[in-house]
Amino acid sequence: MEKKKLIIGVIGADVHAVGNKILYHAFTEAGFDVINLGVMVPQEEYIAAAIESNADAIIVSSLYGQGELDCRGMRQKCDEAGLEGILLYVGGNIVIGKQNFTDVEKRFKAMGFDRVFGPGTPPEVTIAALREDLLGITDQVVK
Repeated sequence: MEKKKLIIGVIGADVHAVGNKILYHAFTEAGFDVINLGVMVPQEEYIAAAIESNADAIIVSSLYGQGELDCRGMRQKCDEAGLEGILLYVGGNIVIGKQNFTDVEKRFKAMGFDRVFGPGTPPEVTIAALREDLLGITDQVVK
């Protein structure tokens, strides 16, 4: 079976690279083909990489709190570029200040993200979600 392709990176003006590297290694070790765009990635770069590589999912990270602004309109841009239905994940410290995560999740899902992960989510939780969403395999990981 061909490996599922993931596009990962840190969106906007965010330069936090450590979490991105951890995710890259965790996703690769879990058997995914990972294309890491690094830090300070604009939406258009994620989309171009997904088209070029025929990716199965785009995973957006943000740690500096501006993720909500940086992610606005991304689903629409994906759809316009011919990536309708591509799996779209977002995670990290994606909003400013302490906010109720249920509310944050609702806002990002309303923007078209399939799954939303809060600060400090272990890579295993995201990997379990990817396995479920891309492969139909349900891991025994608490979500």
